[in-house]
Amino acid sequence: MPFTLVAPVEFVQDIKKSRFIAQAAPIASEEEAKAFLAAVSDPAANHNCWAWRIGQAYRFSDDGEPSGTAGKPILQAIDGQDLDGVVVVVTRFFGGILLGSGGLMRAYGGTAAQMLRVAGKREIIPMVTGESSVNFSDLALVKSRLAAIPHLTFVESFTAEGVDLTVTLRQGDEDQAIRLVRDLTSGRSSLVFPD
Repeated sequence: MPFTLVAPVEFVQDIKKSRFIAQAAPIASEEEAKAFLAAVSDPAANHNCWAWRIGQAYRFSDDGEPSGTAGKPILQAIDGQDLDGVVVVVTRFFGGILLGSGGLMRAYGGTAAQMLRVAGKREIIPMVTGESSVNFSDLALVKSRLAAIPHLTFVESFTAEGVDLTVTLRQGDEDQAIRLVRDLTSGRSSLVFPD
């Protein structure tokens, strides 16, 4: 299972007189990534290099450093920690000593990796949502038994005949919930998940 960050995090280190400031945050969209980049990038710095990943979508930028020496190593640090839904910015204040391509890759990637190693993480749990219509007479029992399934939530919408339940649960637990609703209502109700 992939992980994401619990909260924004920052890490600072000096490498051959250059100061590298790494900042990261959990994100849910490209717009959130862009907003974070705009908020933490320092216009006074020599470079604000960054990378982000959300599922299969990712972007990175070397921001004026030689091609492939900053953004890609930052993205590799994100992927190396099995992270998703994360944006990382590494800001560099040049200290006068050239690091060379290999040195830049190690500096940017290493700074990002060190920060991400110590950051608080949480597992990303893939969720699915299904629908069920339940008679009033079955509602209390169905709700109490469904509530025993870990990570399950539901929203009720009352109708003239009963209640429409929108059930959200961890992917992989669908069969258990489907059987539970069918068995508890003696087949009067079913829980349906979209394909």
